[in-house]
Amino acid sequence: MYGVQFMNDDALDRTSGHVYIAVSLDGFVARSDRTIDWLTKQETEGEEHGYAAFVESMDGIVMGRGSFETVLGFGGNWPYQKPVVVMSGTLTAGDVPDELIGRVRLSDLDPVEQMRALRREGWRRAYVDGGGLVQAFVRLGLIEDFVLTTIPILIGDGIRLFGELDGDLDLELLGVTPYPSGLVQSHYRVRRE
Repeated sequence: MYGVQFMNDDALDRTSGHVYIAVSLDGFVARSDRTIDWLTKQETEGEEHGYAAFVESMDGIVMGRGSFETVLGFGGNWPYQKPVVVMSGTLTAGDVPDELIGRVRLSDLDPVEQMRALRREGWRRAYVDGGGLVQAFVRLGLIEDFVLTTIPILIGDGIRLFGELDGDLDLELLGVTPYPSGLVQSHYRVRRE
């Protein structure tokens, strides 16, 4: 288990991680079987939650294997215009559909090395997506801020957004936006010592 680490001077040589994710009121990002059907139960027609602007402010997306497989399962067009790095020690090049070659790449680097490699490529800000990957990045001190959209539903069990930590992670609330649908979006920055 990794302890919570805080960025120091060597943080300047790696890309910063940023999270934008939906979570159930009881703290889950997906059901135990990785399904996210509960996300679409809330009527949000006409609400702008800032996702497009958030993604536009990123140089690319770093996601875990589970998120990648979930997005592939949606079918249809690939939803990302930015480059995507899928962190996995088990996927192979054959797991990337032909139409995504050049847009999606796999990496088995550890998170710190991955963020350093991205910085060398010119990435300054990366959207980090996926419950397990977010947990690992949090434990390693690689996340700068979180935009959490809480969905007013209790699903009882599943994959938690936040896992165990060896110490506290102090957050500063930057803003809260309630929506008519009942969604509540909170923006937190990680406080550094």
